[in-house]
Amino acid sequence: MASKLNPYISFDGTAREAMETYKDALGGELSINTFGEFGEAPPGFEDKVMHSQLETPSGFTLMASDTPPGMPFQPGTNISVSLSGDDEGELRGYWDKLAANGEVAMPLEKQMWGDVFGSVTDRFGITWMVNIAQPQG
Repeated sequence: MASKLNPYISFDGTAREAMETYKDALGGELSINTFGEFGEAPPGFEDKVMHSQLETPSGFTLMASDTPPGMPFQPGTNISVSLSGDDEGELRGYWDKLAANGEVAMPLEKQMWGDVFGSVTDRFGITWMVNIAQPQG
């Protein structure tokens, strides 16, 4: 799989509604995973969106989630850039360069869904999320 770059939007509990609206507007296939599906959901967050992805017929990819308790939600700063794929060397290279003089919010390491993931705010104030898909099986 080639690496992809796309927007990732955080919502304050309305991710499902927003992504269903975007699907109606843009068409395509929408997948939604809840916090409850991955276990250890914060109380009241079992049905909230941990990750959603819309793939449109025009080739657009839009991702979103609900902001979990304890993490700040501030409209206007609730969008990040997501880099994802399975080329670990390429994606780690991007990570290293983006993290230089930046602030790592979540180190690039294996996560509960099985992929390697990290989040960093670069020196210009842009938040980047890097997800390296791991082989299934």
